[in-house]
Order: sequence, then structure tokens, then C-alpha cells
Amino acid sequence: MMKGKVIFIGAGPGDPELLTIRGYKAIENAEIIIYAGSLVNKEVIDHRKKDAKVYNSASMNLNEIIEIIEEGIADSKTIARVHTGDPSIYGAIGEQIRELKKRNIEYEIIPGVSSVFATAATLEAELTLPEISQTVIITRPEGRTPKPKSESLSSLATHQATMCIFLGVGMIDEVVNDLTKEYDENTPVAVVKKASWEDELIIRGTLATIAEQVKKANINKTAMIVVGDVLNPGDFNPSKLYNPDFKHEYR
Repeated sequence: MMKGKVIFIGAGPGDPELLTIRGYKAIENAEIIIYAGSLVNKEVIDHRKKDAKVYNSASMNLNEIIEIIEEGIADSKTIARVHTGDPSIYGAIGEQIRELKKRNIEYEIIPGVSSVFATAATLEAELTLPEISQTVIITRPEGRTPKPKSESLSSLATHQATMCIFLGVGMIDEVVNDLTKEYDENTPVAVVKKASWEDELIIRGTLATIAEQVKKANINKTAMIVVGDVLNPGDFNPSKLYNPDFKHEYR
């Protein structure tokens, strides 16, 4: 007896060539595709079957998504649930998986290239430079989704680590205000809109200047904020990885 399955797929940051081979094949073979149309580049699913049913989840709530999945599973269909970037970061897969478990529906997760790393590539930056920052904090400001008090931007900023902020460009003044409680106002900042897309846009500045620059560029969504000295490190010591005097098995 055939059995249906849900495959969560990380579609990557935008450029369809950044979709993984495994993700590409899963979309290619799916009979039903539910994709986040407000965020996922439509070209990512262009190679789907001609008769595949396609649903845009941008206008759907959780119950409606699960209803489509249940109907597909009842017909033993393979369902590609396509999320932007990597679905483990702000992908809302946890609540979907919870519903699938309640219904004993089989699923798997295919990771994707996060916009964090597409942004770093666009900026030509290593986020973990020796003696400058060895920690990357991935976070977002508090909006309609509440955050634990211990995870406020100002609290996280005490670490002086590299910070990558999702979903914050639309409230850039509040973000800067929270960060400057701990970071120096001259700390380098970059804002990348739609990293890896053909129309990507890069804004560079400091905590003192970035808010005004972002407003002037009229960026209010679909952008990553990166904060930290790794963006303008000057001279720095190289890592031990390729030091000729350093012997180890990880090279």
C-alpha cells in the first residue's frame, strides 16, 4: 500500500542555483507543492511536474495548510513544503511538524542555504575572525512574536559578538537604539536586501549612520542586518588552521 509523505525543503535565499540537489529532486518529484510565495523565488519550483498542484501559503493559515496536506496524504501523494532559506530558522516548521505527528503523517526535512550565509557571501565577510569574534548570534527584534526577556537585543549585545538580525529592518530605529546600549556607535553595520537575488542591495555604515541610510534607500523588509567588527576588521591575526607550525588533524 502506497503512503504519502511531506518533505520540508529549504529553498535557499533566492537564487534558484542555491537550491540543494536533494531539494531540487524533491520538488521535481512532488505531486503537491505548498510554497511560501511571498518569500520564495518562484523560479525555485519552475522544474516541477506539469501536473503538480501548487499552493501559495502566503495567503493561508496553519489549519488550511494542514487540510491540504491531509487530503494529499489520503491520496498517497508526495508533498513538497517549500520554505525560504533554511526552514529551521524562523521557518515555522515546528508547529507544522507538531500537527503532522498528531496525525501520524510521515515527513522529512531537507536543509537549505540560509540568508545569513548568502548575506555573508555578498558582503565577502567571514563572520568568525580570530580574536575579533568567534561567535555568531542569530536573532530578531521583538515584534508581534514575543521574545524571552533574556533575548532582548540589548541583552545579546553585551557579548559584543557578530550579530545577524532577521526581520528588523522595518524597525531600524528601535534596533539601533537597543544595540547602542552595548556596542560602540562606530561599530560597523551592513544591511543586505534580498541577498543572492538579481536585485540585491547592500548598505554599509555604522550604528551611528545606518538607520538614516536604510530609510534613504527605502528598505523596509526582506533584509538582513549584520553587526560587528568582522565587517571592517583592519589587520588581524590569521587562524591556526594553516599555520605551518601547527600540527593537527582538522586541516
